[in-house]
Amino acid sequence: MRLQELLPPEHIVVGLEAADKWEVIDRLLEHLVQRGAVPGANSRVLQEAVLQRERSMSTGMERGIAIPHAAVDGLEKVVAAMGLLGKEGSPGVPFDSIDASPAWIVVLLLIPRQQKLVHIRTLADLARHLGSEETRRALRLARDSNAAWKALARG
Repeated sequence: MRLQELLPPEHIVVGLEAADKWEVIDRLLEHLVQRGAVPGANSRVLQEAVLQRERSMSTGMERGIAIPHAAVDGLEKVVAAMGLLGKEGSPGVPFDSIDASPAWIVVLLLIPRQQKLVHIRTLADLARHLGSEETRRALRLARDSNAAWKALARG
């Protein structure tokens, strides 16, 4: 699955404000519920799966990127939301990242439990794509979700 298909513009939140990584996860999940991407009735179970995964090992990577995720039951396909934290120049949110830098690009992934190969491939594709300095810079400059989506498509 191509990244711009995984993350349509309506699943990208530019200027997301949150006090910590837990609030980032909550806001992105709520965004998916509000957009009808995941059923609201399952939101508590989905949230707990992501929080449990995050408690067991941080999903903060490096260079300002975090990819909180969980393999869950009850989904037919991978669902994702991206949060670009704060405004340009914002320090981001501590995410216990590998390089100790705060995260300002956060991608929440919900992956059907039975699709293990898709899980691994999607995480690797995201990490590779967001590893591009040019893509990260374009995302940092994005003023709205459409501009962020175009930055992903170019990358």
